[in-house]
Amino acid sequence: MTFLAIDAQKNLFTLQKSQLQYEQTLVMSRANYVTKQMGYVAQECEENEIDPDDNAQYVILQQEEQYLETRQDSLDSQISLMENEISSLKNLVNNNIKSSCSLNLIGG
Repeated sequence: MTFLAIDAQKNLFTLQKSQLQYEQTLVMSRANYVTKQMGYVAQECEENEIDPDDNAQYVILQQEEQYLETRQDSLDSQISLMENEISSLKNLVNNNIKSSCSLNLIGG
């Protein structure tokens, strides 16, 4: 019956993976918005013949974009780890079920 506990753990990891994927969607959405805003600010700077790197708003957006890229990489790694754990637990559950069934047939 240990496979029931392992299956419960697998389901918990699946839920955590879903939460990470949701956060990943939010981060990607925010990154797209920041990139769009950077384009507007850069265009405004160009029209006023100002270097965007001298514009405080542009620099802040650039820093936020870098943070979001780092966060995205972190989420990608976490999701990949979750997928590996889920796969391992799924195999473990299947193997435990097969073993249990085999023992029942032998003992039966």
